[in-house]
Amino acid sequence: MLAVSCATAPPQTSENTVFLNEACIVKESLCAAVDYRTGYLVFLSRNMDGHNYAGNSGLWRLYYNTPEQKEIEITAADATPEVSMEKDTIRIDYSSLGEKAFALHLRIWPEDGQLRFGAALENHEPHTIIRELQYPLIGHLQLPEGYKLLTTHTGGQLFDDPVNKIADVDTRALYMTPAQKFRQYDLQYPRNAASNCFAFVGAQDGLYFGSHDTSLQQTWHGLRCYPEEGEIGHVTEDFKHLEAGFYRYPNVMCGDSWSNDASVVVPYTGDWTETSRIYRQWANTWWHHAPVPKWVQDMTGWQRVIFKHQYGEYLRTYTDLPGRIAAAGESVGCNAVLAFGWWKEGMDNGYPNYTIDDTQGGEAAWKAAIAQYRYGSTATKHLPVQGREATRSEDTSVPVNRLLLYFNGRLIDVESDFYRNGGGAHVANKDNTGREFTEHYKFTGEGTTLGYYDSRTFVIADMSKRLWRDQLIAWANRAMDYGADAVFYDQLGVAEEFPNWDLSREYPVQDIFTGRYKADALKEIRDHIKARNPEFALGTEWLSDCTSQFCDFVHIVEFTALPESFPEWFRYTFPEVVWSDRCVRDDNDVPRRVNNTLLKGLRNDIEVFRCRGLIDETPVYQAHLAQVNAIRHAFPELLLEGTYTATDGFTCSNPALTARSYTTGDRLAVVVANTTDEEQKGRITAAGMRCTDSRSIAPARVNGTHVSLGPNGLAVLIFEK
Repeated sequence: MLAVSCATAPPQTSENTVFLNEACIVKESLCAAVDYRTGYLVFLSRNMDGHNYAGNSGLWRLYYNTPEQKEIEITAADATPEVSMEKDTIRIDYSSLGEKAFALHLRIWPEDGQLRFGAALENHEPHTIIRELQYPLIGHLQLPEGYKLLTTHTGGQLFDDPVNKIADVDTRALYMTPAQKFRQYDLQYPRNAASNCFAFVGAQDGLYFGSHDTSLQQTWHGLRCYPEEGEIGHVTEDFKHLEAGFYRYPNVMCGDSWSNDASVVVPYTGDWTETSRIYRQWANTWWHHAPVPKWVQDMTGWQRVIFKHQYGEYLRTYTDLPGRIAAAGESVGCNAVLAFGWWKEGMDNGYPNYTIDDTQGGEAAWKAAIAQYRYGSTATKHLPVQGREATRSEDTSVPVNRLLLYFNGRLIDVESDFYRNGGGAHVANKDNTGREFTEHYKFTGEGTTLGYYDSRTFVIADMSKRLWRDQLIAWANRAMDYGADAVFYDQLGVAEEFPNWDLSREYPVQDIFTGRYKADALKEIRDHIKARNPEFALGTEWLSDCTSQFCDFVHIVEFTALPESFPEWFRYTFPEVVWSDRCVRDDNDVPRRVNNTLLKGLRNDIEVFRCRGLIDETPVYQAHLAQVNAIRHAFPELLLEGTYTATDGFTCSNPALTARSYTTGDRLAVVVANTTDEEQKGRITAAGMRCTDSRSIAPARVNGTHVSLGPNGLAVLIFEK
């Protein structure tokens, strides 16, 4: 059915719902209606008889500046619209906004089962700039009972009570906000949001919000809770009216115009995996991830080790790499090291110098240590290899271990030669006054002076600058020349927190495309690397879809085993990406968190004592990771090289157990973990398949397809057609 004007042909949605004064869209999988008089959204559902998510609220607000005042608000309630229908499109037009000569033109139309929202702005008001447009907004959002908030923060987080999560934000940060008016969950792409979408998910249906914007501009995921209209909020419970949408930054000065039609809202049927399918279908129009080297797929993780720290302390030496470091990795079935602080200046010091350490024998000694580590030194070649006996090759041309070499992708030490000789001034990001942004890194020894007073100061490099990109490529060449297996660039995975500002016009304007610049830089580096050696790998820190497409592996930046952590969202949406856990640093809460990496398809980032120790100093961590990696190495074609398929392909009879799947060809692996405090029993079945093998970690028992798991017990069942 085509969209119709409901003012002339009012449809029945139920016996209680008749549209008489609304423009509406009626499609087989969509129904939306806007009030002709106010321009408010009054109906949003999958069908005429479905649940109405809309709350009869304004669809937008914007903020503009004058020379005298920043951030002046105009809302939908402050202006009078002209609402009309044009074929299957609802139009909401404002020829002016209050007393300001701003024009706003909104469109809503159906497209492939999705409701798309477009906006265009014109500024004819002298000496103003429209900084921010919040649109579309679904205010007074009506959620069915039991819906959860799904964000893509750190690859995925899931919150049981959306309103309480947003209303009960950390009030310490609210000192600088008008927190009595609303509470806001801060989330932006591509930064802490790994993908440009979020959703409210139920067991069988939900509401998806996607910014399907190939420009990759920074976009805020607008999640707010308001008190009753006209009231002031005093306590968390006052903030009960949910609003969701997207915030964009047009920065439209007088004489300029701007448009964007990238926002979509989808009332869908299915479980949470449907949100992945919606997003991935769009991402396929621009996301291109080349196959990674097989050795990267087979990598269970890495030891992240600082050799020399910021303040000059040697934690490890070059000779430790093929010695104790290699032995520690062997003991847990991990054959890779992510080497930090290998340069003379020490970790987070001297960038971008990376002077080879002549006190340890210089370049020759470093190359020799790398070669001995990669091919097995006399100190380690006879050590038992946990779970890897079948994979160790006698071919001496194939490395036994892999070395991932660290460089920081964006920081420039203000005491470095590069900065002092003028390079920093050419590439450093400037703030809205033209001064350089700075960051301060405060690592401490055992005293207090370093951490509170004597920190290092850095400026931030602009990824769009040719001079800096040449520097990044030179480091890739250097890593290859040293004999490493991969180059790793810290902090290149996300949009810049401190972007460059353009001061050339009446108002300063921030650059909102820094995520795209980093993606472009990583693509250029990748193309350069693969032309020289297809087996050489590229990695970065922070998870974002726009940058991870050009990486062979990604080091996550935050916790992945919190109660709300849901990294399976990104793993299911982008199963090609190899990425890690983080923050397992000691023997605290080890079994649950290490089990989580196998359950969610992550690699292990082994950062004992914040990269100052080795895993042989944490015996609980060492023993449990060895068991988990033994299972990985028993079924590498599934658990390392297979496709992460989350909840697909099987059923688990006990919802108290957490189970996730991997597939390859006609085989399926189901990982089952007990994260409760009591023993749990259940049966795992896969239609048309039979269980042919299994492994478990105590407390666990497996009998065919039946499992009995004590707290932190884990089992892996292998099915074949």
